Amino acid sequence: MTTSPLPYSSEAHQAAHQFLVEEAHLFDTLRYEEWLGLLTDDIRYLMPVAVTMDKGAAPSRAGIDHFDEDLFSLRKRVERFATGHAWTEDPPSRLRHYVTNIRTFEGPDEGELTVESAVLLFRSRGDDRAPEIVSAGRADVLRSTVDGLRLARRTVSVDESVLRTQNLAVFL
Repeated sequence: MTTSPLPYSSEAHQAAHQFLVEEAHLFDTLRYEEWLGLLTDDIRYLMPVAVTMDKGAAPSRAGIDHFDEDLFSLRKRVERFATGHAWTEDPPSRLRHYVTNIRTFEGPDEGELTVESAVLLFRSRGDDRAPEIVSAGRADVLRSTVDGLRLARRTVSVDESVLRTQNLAVFL
C-alpha cells in the first residue's frame, strides 16, 4: 500500500476491527446464513493458489484460484451445508479463527475501507483426525452501507504452496 494506515484509535479502524472479529465469531459458531448478510451483492471472494517461484517472481498465477466466488456461489455453498450431502462437513468442523495484525486504509472509492489482516484457522473434525492449521493474509474491501459495513471483496493469500487440509469447505 502506498498510503499510511488509519490510526488504530480512529472510528473507521475500530469499526473495521469489530466487523472482522464479529465475522470470525459467525464462522466459529457455523452461522453462515448470518454471514451472508454481511456481504454486498457484488461480493468477490478470492483465494489464489500460491506458487513457489524464484526470488522476485509473482507469488501466484492469474486465473489459478482455490476460490473465485460471487454471492450466488457463496450462497450455494452455505445452502449445501444444510443438506445431507455436505460430507466434507459431516461431522461439522470445530473452528477457531484468529484474526490479527489488522490495518485499515482509506478505500479505493468513497465510503470504502481497505483492510489488511492475518488469519490463523484451527480446525478439527471427528475424534481421530489430526487438527489442521491454515495461515493466511487477507486483503478486504469493506463498504459502508445504511446497515453498517459490508464485505465487498476478499482476497485470501495462504502462506503455503501446498495446503495440508483435507478440503476447503470452510471460509477464511
